[in-house]
Amino acid sequence: MKRPAWRLACAALLALLVLTACTPVARSPATATATPSAPQRPALRLIGTAEIAPGTEVLGSTFGGISGIDYDPARDRWLLISDDRSALQPARFYTATLRYGLQGLQVPRIEGMVALRHASGAVFPSARRPVPGIEVPDAEAVRWLPGGDRFLWTSEGDFARGFRPQLRESRLDGSAVRDIPLPDAFTPRRSQGQGPRANATLEGLALSPDGATAWLAMEMAWLQDGPAPTVAAPGGPLRITALDVATGRPLRQIAYVPDAVAHARRVPVGPQLNGVSEVLDDGPHHLLVLERGYSAGAGFTARLYRIDTRTGSDTLALPALRPGNHTPAPKTLVADLATLGAGPLDNLEGMAWGPPLPGGGRVIVFVSDDNFNPAQVTQFIAAEYLPDTAAQ
Repeated sequence: MKRPAWRLACAALLALLVLTACTPVARSPATATATPSAPQRPALRLIGTAEIAPGTEVLGSTFGGISGIDYDPARDRWLLISDDRSALQPARFYTATLRYGLQGLQVPRIEGMVALRHASGAVFPSARRPVPGIEVPDAEAVRWLPGGDRFLWTSEGDFARGFRPQLRESRLDGSAVRDIPLPDAFTPRRSQGQGPRANATLEGLALSPDGATAWLAMEMAWLQDGPAPTVAAPGGPLRITALDVATGRPLRQIAYVPDAVAHARRVPVGPQLNGVSEVLDDGPHHLLVLERGYSAGAGFTARLYRIDTRTGSDTLALPALRPGNHTPAPKTLVADLATLGAGPLDNLEGMAWGPPLPGGGRVIVFVSDDNFNPAQVTQFIAAEYLPDTAAQ
């Protein structure tokens, strides 16, 4: 999500809340939240945090804007995608090494930077140097395909220039494989009060364990489906759509209701919002859903939920979601990340499964988008996932 207002608000209001040093914060087992012997619901236990300072120069580019992350176990490498649209730098992704263990999380080592390319073979243009007929992508989520040589990534679109949200497949050298067609309902039609909201579209992408099904999560409700969340009320139901990766054929769609905004802004003006910023597979029938919020002067929030994709009614055929014509998927709170002990949260937009701990514990790594704001950082959080084994 790119919102210029965030940069103005954060620069003045969050400067004292974030660190700009590129140093890790380790959490030892002695200080971490104790692992329950029999959790009553899924939970998280903090492993550690690390930060990369804003403005850090990496391989000829300014590192930042990290909106998606994924891990390739075959080659032990991480993929980080940047949603930088405003600078002269092109749309790009980074490869990295990231290490953690029982004693904490190390600062990731950035090893490669690759520009993303359009189907024409050209590098995607920046917003300052747009090219007619080619989108300036707003990359938000990324997932390796089986084999680790290709990956899927989403773009929220370039609404002002007539480009809708996109799901794309690319190679490790940045070249395009294909654009995967999305249903016509993903086309914005603001004048008709239909379709996705600008800057609130394809924030989340999950792959089934076999890589055959992609789940695409909108950040907020489509215009015809309900309002954005407020402090007083949850948002309208947003849509999470399953597609066949090979063909792009829609398979199923479920509705998900995001929480109300957690805190009122602490200044007279500025944003206060909440929405889905990422989804992650948790076995063949479950998704983890990350809700990220922000209120000017109050900072960021993040909550992780778990849903069963078999629950909730199929909404693919519904032109509009109304009370009584569908059943949203119930959600179970896994963790409020503000309570993990990681310190003040930044703008968490990505999450991925990482290598297991030495004892076999499953690990989720979260990453934040610093918006290229000097008052923010790229924050990495590693946490052990403690599933409710009775609910698998």
